[in-house]
Formats: sequence, structure tokens, C-alpha cells
Amino acid sequence: MPKKNQKAPQTHELDAAEFFTAIDLIEKERGIPKGYMLDKITLALVSAYKKDHADAGENIVVDADQEKGTVRMYLKKDVVETVDNPATEISLEEAQAKLPKAMLGDVISFEIKTRDFGRIAAQTARQVIIQGMREAERGMIFDEFSSKEHEILTGLVTRVDPRTGGASLRITSGSEFTEAYLAPGEQVKGEIYVEGMRLKVYVVEVRRSTRGPQVLISRTHPGLVKRLFELEVPEIYDGTVEVKSISREAGSRTKLAVWSADPNVDPIGACVGPKGQRVNNIVEELKGEKVDIIKWSEDPAEYVAAALAPADVISVTTLGEKDCRVIVPDDQLSLAIGKEGQNARLAAKLTGFKIDIKPASAPEEPEEEELIAEEE
Repeated sequence: MPKKNQKAPQTHELDAAEFFTAIDLIEKERGIPKGYMLDKITLALVSAYKKDHADAGENIVVDADQEKGTVRMYLKKDVVETVDNPATEISLEEAQAKLPKAMLGDVISFEIKTRDFGRIAAQTARQVIIQGMREAERGMIFDEFSSKEHEILTGLVTRVDPRTGGASLRITSGSEFTEAYLAPGEQVKGEIYVEGMRLKVYVVEVRRSTRGPQVLISRTHPGLVKRLFELEVPEIYDGTVEVKSISREAGSRTKLAVWSADPNVDPIGACVGPKGQRVNNIVEELKGEKVDIIKWSEDPAEYVAAALAPADVISVTTLGEKDCRVIVPDDQLSLAIGKEGQNARLAAKLTGFKIDIKPASAPEEPEEEELIAEEE
């Protein structure tokens, strides 16, 4: 008959079953690779031992064998004639008492009993493990979202600051998620955000910070419009139609210059879509923002004239490398300039030209309504 309450045999090993079960769960639930956690836990055990045994230096070795299901820690000691550091050296006489074949210059490994760890050492190990998990999670989040820079992601508004109007969004990519802040300066004027609202945002940049990855998002960036067209227009997505330039004043108007190397493809028609459906979907997403789609040209005069749409242009004369004078019909002057100069300003941003607009009735004389628009 086996004796009751028989004590289990003592071992120098950690509770290996719990150890490997824990890292399996970490990998399954948090997606952190087992190899990464084994490295961090090894570091934790070494740090814990060094807390009380600083003289051990780099002679501590942890052997975690997942196949055998064992975790052991060893302290290596050099066999020497005269011992200067008992933590890392052992005399030949003492070594031969343990291993008769030991010789000077040999290195002997002594297993460290894990129960010898003090309370402080155990806490140190735990902290390093927790920190390792945090670093791994932050690293995985950073890697995932940095791969989404200059892309569109959908976020869920979780909070709106009643004082500043800034909105916190929970954004998701793959299996990872994080919080991002949509600053008032990155919001489209007139848009109202409420908790629980889903919102498409443009990922401007992803930075590392002490509190984890910082994802900078925007609703005003011109890249948002470009990515919306890529999602909506197959010809842009596959490269048949190329977006050459974008200028935008968020919430009001955007100008988009497109071009196709395929003579059989109308780049403007592809972006507009059947019955205007494609561009209408984008305008709806932009909450009514007007979108002018013009054809890009390598001829500066032709390009500038198109950029001033919807106004008609009589002539464009280039005056320098990035300067030009545009003549428009008298009744088109206000349309070419636009409300508060917006049309001319966006055309200048789009083309990169400084545009001097004059009416046909006085092409050389300054007029009150004359406007010089420069690229910003």
C-alpha cells in the first residue's frame, strides 16, 4: 500500500509544465511567439539570480528545453589553482572532489536550485517577464500599423473631447488594434463626430513612444482622397490610370490630376464611373466635398488650363520655369479665380506653377479682380 501524504521528490527544475503551458497560452491569446517569450524569461531568470549574486557575471546559463519539458539554470565555474572569485571559479581540489576527472582549465556547470531565489529576485523575474510581454505586444502593434502608413483604415469613435473637439478612435488592422487621436487640426471643418461612429481615416505616420506605438491619423490629408479613388476605381488600383497630383482644401474642394499611358482608356471617365457613380461615392464619403478631375499633361500650358476648370481659358503663356500668365474671357474671370481665390489657389498647388490670371479685355493691365496664385 502506498503511503498517504507522501512528499513528491524535490527537484532543481522549475515547474516546467506550468512554465510551458503559460508561454503556450501567451502565444495563443496574444500572438507573441514562444521563442520571444523564452528569451525574455531566460533574461528574467538570469536577472533574478544576479540580484543576489552580482559576482556571477555572465557565467549564468538557462537551459529551457521545450521538447523535454525542462527548465534548468546553471552557474559555470572555471577550474583554477587559486580562487579569486568563488562565484565564477573553483579550485582543482574541490572540482576533483565532485568530478574526479576534472583538470585545470576545465569549465564545470553547477545547477542552481530555483528555491534559493529570494522574494526580491522572484519579483524581478516577474517584472521582466511582464515587461517583455508588453514590449512584444507593442512591437507587434508597431509593425502592423507601420505597414499601413499612407493607407486608409476604419476607426470607431470611442470618445470626443467636449472642450477641444478632438476624437479618440479605436483602429484595427489585421488582428491588432490600438487607440489613435484625431486632432482638431486634422478634422474636416463642419464634420461632427459622435461616440460609436465609424470613420475612415488616413494613416499619416506611425511613431514609437514610451507608451507604445503612436498612430497619427487625418481626415484632411490629400492622401485620403487618393486612397479613396484607389478603392473605388479599379483602373487606378491596377495602375492603368495614374494619379499625378492632388491639391485639397478639406471639406470644400479637391482637384485631382489623372493620366493614362493607355490611349484606349479615358482617365477622367474611369474616375467618374458609369453615371458618375464612382466619384459620387467618394463625394459622399467626403461629406459633400467637391472634386474636380482633370487630365494631366506634360505640356505646362495645357495642364494649367485644365487645372483652372471649370473656367474656360483663352491662352496660357509661360513666363519662366514655374511662372505663367493666363488669359480668360471677362465673364470667366470670377469663375477662374473662385470664391476667395480658391480655384486659382488649388490650381497653383496642383500644377506647381505661379499663375497670373488676367481678363481678355485688359491682358496686360492690372485689374482689381486680377489674382496671382502661388504654390504653397
